[in-house]
Amino acid sequence: MTSKDRAKLRSIASTEPAILQVGKGGINENLILQVENALKARELIKLSVLENSDYSPMDAAEELAEATGAVVVSTIGSKFVLYKKKEKDSKIGINV
Repeated sequence: MTSKDRAKLRSIASTEPAILQVGKGGINENLILQVENALKARELIKLSVLENSDYSPMDAAEELAEATGAVVVSTIGSKFVLYKKKEKDSKIGINV
């Protein structure tokens, strides 16, 4: 992914709310399934890490990206953005 691609994805994600949270339960199969479903529906999702979580935002982002086949776009504060291109009908259209 180029820096221009990453900048485009960050700009799209900046207006989106965080749709999922990593809390004290950590990263489990249920959260991974929710992230996979959200990526299939949206391609680009923003998540947040709660203060009571054992994960840092970077650690959570890397673990979820590896588990779902997504790419970490950015981590800022307690939030991070993941991207996974749809196989069909991609609206964003950035190849990873």
